Amino acid sequence: MTVRAIISDIHGNLAALEAVLEDIAVQNVSKIICLGDTVGYGPEPCACLDVALGFEFSILGNHDNSALFDPEGFNSAAEQAIFWTRSQIECGPDGPEASRRRMEFLLNLPRVKRENNILYVHGSPRSPTTEYVFPEDANHPRKLEKLFSLVPWICFQGHTHVPGIFTSDMRFTRSADIPDAFQFPTDQKAMINVGSVGQPRDQDPRSCYVLFDGQSVRFRRVEYDIERTVKAIEEEPELDNFLGYRLRDGH
Repeated sequence: MTVRAIISDIHGNLAALEAVLEDIAVQNVSKIICLGDTVGYGPEPCACLDVALGFEFSILGNHDNSALFDPEGFNSAAEQAIFWTRSQIECGPDGPEASRRRMEFLLNLPRVKRENNILYVHGSPRSPTTEYVFPEDANHPRKLEKLFSLVPWICFQGHTHVPGIFTSDMRFTRSADIPDAFQFPTDQKAMINVGSVGQPRDQDPRSCYVLFDGQSVRFRRVEYDIERTVKAIEEEPELDNFLGYRLRDGH
């Protein structure tokens, strides 16, 4: 397999996405895969969707789904942001044809994709769009045992915005503790959280994604112009400024 870039949780953050794509461009990557939540929170959903149209494929995230239907379980800032996002997609500044193209893209996103023994989801193998798998779930073996029973060998996921690797021996290794490539053991399964492009939440404000060569993964951290995104959020009255300020600390 040639090298693939696997990204997730762009969340309408075009500045972050552009920086990540610049990094990908020098990594000898053949394909880009997105694990969902192209939109939500961020100030430039339409531009991010237009970029995502060119990826190999994307998965449906819970914010992508909520841009089409009513959000469930969102806090007030996230709910307000997704309703604003929906209005941008439906009535974009560049005409009805562009709006229709973006809406059709979201409507046709799969909840899960499988290629041989590799699974791609947004949330988890059990509930691909909505279930969170947090690092502390390594302390809940019954949950992980169930999830791993649904994993053929490797599962790539996002959703929590916390990058790292679960292995079927019930361990979680944070990306910060993986200095180089992680080689997949042949006698274990693995679930890889690729982190977030547009809203990291592991106390590292840099964007995160992974490179996958078929046998190993490497986590990449990419700096971007956070203040550009903060300013764009501040200038949009329908977006809570907190959604920008949290980007500075990676929370």
